[in-house]
Amino acid sequence: MRRERNDRAIQKRHDRGTRQPHDGEFRERHDVGAVAGRGAAEGEPSEFEREASGVSRSEPEQAHVPVLSDEVTFLLRPRRGGWVVDGTIGMGGHAEQLLETAGGDTRLLGIDRDPEALARAARRLARFGARVVLQHGSFRHIGALATGAGVERAAAVLLDLGLSSYQLDESGRGFSFQGEEPLDMRFDPTEGVTAAELLGRLSAEEIAHLLAELGEERHARRIARVLVEQRRRAPLRTAADLVSVVKRAVPRAAWSKRTHVATRTFQAVRMAVNDEPGALAEALPQAAALLEDGGRLGVISFHSGEDRVVKRAFRSLAGRGFVELEPTPVTAGREETAYNPRARSAKLRVLARQEAA
Repeated sequence: MRRERNDRAIQKRHDRGTRQPHDGEFRERHDVGAVAGRGAAEGEPSEFEREASGVSRSEPEQAHVPVLSDEVTFLLRPRRGGWVVDGTIGMGGHAEQLLETAGGDTRLLGIDRDPEALARAARRLARFGARVVLQHGSFRHIGALATGAGVERAAAVLLDLGLSSYQLDESGRGFSFQGEEPLDMRFDPTEGVTAAELLGRLSAEEIAHLLAELGEERHARRIARVLVEQRRRAPLRTAADLVSVVKRAVPRAAWSKRTHVATRTFQAVRMAVNDEPGALAEALPQAAALLEDGGRLGVISFHSGEDRVVKRAFRSLAGRGFVELEPTPVTAGREETAYNPRARSAKLRVLARQEAA
């Protein structure tokens, strides 16, 4: 009970934007020029924001830092060893900090759909040796993947639903609206249809529904209509083609000053290509079932639709051997959002399995 009260106090301090050290174990905040490891699902920074925050496309791999890193480390770090399962290991930022702060008897299973992300995580975590096991796959199969790795119960499970900086800046798959990359958007480039293929076969009504449902895009119908008109002349092939469609469809007066006008469209298309809503719905009960007594499941989401799914899943488990640590999610403080605009929409919710009496 004392640990839960302390955790709640930490969360309330953070929600007020006050940065205080946790247990004396938190690492110092990274320099202003660091790049977030994940967190661009709802607001990739504009070029102006990149320059203002010191973010560069050419930052070295080791400079990438995950969002809400201190909060994740404090709330999910195993106190008594055991397994940590990172279902979206990405560039390995959260995993690295969890392994550094936990004891040597803590092991980590890292899962990711992106083969290149796994390779980068392997390089980053190589110094931990046999404490790290990496598997290629989707977290929608987290139960089977854990069983295959010999994980019966986990002290902590983490799902970070954002994109990695590598995927945005270096993957060449059209996740970013800043360049001329092929319109692919698949996390795993070895399977499924590309974004270009999906948008090439859907009707205007289906595209509008997709943009409204997954992107909460107010101008979904206008964008869908312009997109279908455009593909009659020439198929959409690059991210720049999709950006051009959105810019023509959305009235200039409606463009946001905080985020790129195509942010919600790119988010919705990416989520549809990778079936992210379906994967999340399947993963949450499996992840909760993996937890040992006192174990914790943390989920970082980046838009209201994802957060609602997590909130409902957690509350459906409350009173059935689980408890949500706080009714409101942990969000990034002013310090973090100042140097990392990608963190501004991140929300962390944590579910704990109650310990046996």
